[in-house]
Amino acid sequence: MSEPTDFDGAWKEALEGYLRPFLELCFPNVSEQVDWAAGITFLDKELQEVVRDADLGKQRVDKLVRVRRVDGEEEWVLLHIEVQAQPDEDLPLRLYQYHHRLVDRYGQRCATLVILADEVESWHPRRFESELWGCRIAFEFPTCKLVELAGRVDLQNSPNLAAVVIAAHLAAQRARGDIEARLEWKWKLTRRLYELGLGKKDVQELFRLIDWLIRLPDEKEVEFRQKVTEYEKSNTMPHITSIERLSRQEGRQEGRQEGRQEDIIKLLQLRFQRVPGGLDEAIREVDGDLQLDRLFEAAATCSDIESFAARL
Repeated sequence: MSEPTDFDGAWKEALEGYLRPFLELCFPNVSEQVDWAAGITFLDKELQEVVRDADLGKQRVDKLVRVRRVDGEEEWVLLHIEVQAQPDEDLPLRLYQYHHRLVDRYGQRCATLVILADEVESWHPRRFESELWGCRIAFEFPTCKLVELAGRVDLQNSPNLAAVVIAAHLAAQRARGDIEARLEWKWKLTRRLYELGLGKKDVQELFRLIDWLIRLPDEKEVEFRQKVTEYEKSNTMPHITSIERLSRQEGRQEGRQEGRQEDIIKLLQLRFQRVPGGLDEAIREVDGDLQLDRLFEAAATCSDIESFAARL
């Protein structure tokens, strides 16, 4: 069996690397209102502070971005984007809490957008409502349901780079128990990177996301790499499979995890002024992006160092 897919980690990096293509595909009316030439700023630290201060529990796949409006009505606004990979009845309430606290804390208007990446076609939350004695709150948020998007857009042949990531996500879900189907999907989507005529950097980055989302057992991974090697040789496009490049990719993954471990330790030191002996070594023994993300969230939200140690 293949390893469980780390949807969260892949989506966090995909949104940060390809935000504009995602908005153009999932929320085109929003993308048209953003002045992309003015640049964007990701505010992950600020979002984590809101989550921690509000004691809102586990942070999902969220991105907070400061953007400039193209119409000039306001200089800067906030975009809060959440990716929800499974149904959650508490989602509307949590989105309302995030939105309210972001606006209150930073004094800027905020648009909350939700990518529904689950497999349940009937689940489609769009609003939060609360009423007591005539006092009523109604909060609506735009959504993009990926299984519905796949019915409207030919993701495999779309020139939009975000379509490649979405297609990989849906393939990982649909072929969860079928290794041969996963291999075929991974090969099709990887080959598509070359057919799009992308530069080396985009080919390698999007391949890394496909590789992250569509995991294969070792023997099938060898078969997949052979396919890619043969294709590259016949098309003289050695972007992915050289041993030197793959080694660098693995080294970057290891370095990223080491950096994440150090971030967790530093956050604990800042919050609690101490990290008991042995706890830092235990943190450095943890690997896997999903596990480290969960530990970082615990470090940001636990009430004391003992609670964090218990989570670890």
